[in-house]
Amino acid sequence: MTADPARWPHRPEPLPDSYGDGVLTTADALRVFGRGHMRHQLATGRWQRTHRGVIVLHSGPLTSAQRHWAAPLACPSGSVLSGLDSLRWDGLTGRLAPRGLGVAVTLPPGARRPPGAFVRAYWSEQLGSEDVHPLRSPRRTRPARSTIDEASWSGPRWERRARVLVLAAVQQGIVQVRDLYAVLSRRGTPRHRSLILESIHDAGGGIQSLPEHDFDVIRRRMRLPEPTRQSVLERADGRCYLDVDWQAHGVRCEVHGIPHWFAEQWDSDIDRTNEITLAGARLLVFTSYAVRRTPERVGDQLVRLLRRGGWSGT
Repeated sequence: MTADPARWPHRPEPLPDSYGDGVLTTADALRVFGRGHMRHQLATGRWQRTHRGVIVLHSGPLTSAQRHWAAPLACPSGSVLSGLDSLRWDGLTGRLAPRGLGVAVTLPPGARRPPGAFVRAYWSEQLGSEDVHPLRSPRRTRPARSTIDEASWSGPRWERRARVLVLAAVQQGIVQVRDLYAVLSRRGTPRHRSLILESIHDAGGGIQSLPEHDFDVIRRRMRLPEPTRQSVLERADGRCYLDVDWQAHGVRCEVHGIPHWFAEQWDSDIDRTNEITLAGARLLVFTSYAVRRTPERVGDQLVRLLRRGGWSGT
């Protein structure tokens, strides 16, 4: 149960900015309530000390929000909530899971990691006002910085997670594309940088998000016939795509640069649609991610559909 400030006894000091959802530092608890009252509450089990230097003003399990408040307070001064945990406070929704156990906190360079597994610690020299919001609580990185950080923290086997995160953050209005470009330019060469940059292009919906050249590389590698290419179009739903037709074989495909709102399922759904198409209709739909990152799969599906349309090439 979260402590209700309205029911507390008289406080000689106002609540500190670091207070949130029943969580505050030991130093602030001393200043606000006095040493005697704080010790009594801890000794009787009404309050608890969850981490060194952190007091929670109740005795029950911590909520997710309280863990987010407590983790940065348990770290050295200047530490901030970051990554996906920060984005949740800024309104990001969806089924994206954290990269690991513990709350993501970014610490100043040289700061010591707090003991225990309740924090996933990262270090950065870039914790100024460009990257850390000066007013929002709990203190955290700005949404664009949080997005780039979390995307770069995705493991090498989880690059699609990095892409989904960037697309979801833009689609849900959490971040602006221009802010993502600005943050990425300051971050040097984080993991998945090229994929993150491609995903920002895709989220922006510009013509640079349509990998026409990459698609043609696949076509030439598979020795497929030259298609008829239509112009790049932008539909009312915001999706940009490139039509490619092999009219002699009745085969057509589209390359989409922007997914629908269920970004987590988009690539797998389109792959499933292609398999259904192979059983009858002659239309293939590819994501820009698939064209860039899984060209063998794209080429295989193109060959199979063209053969169904009568193409006999090798």
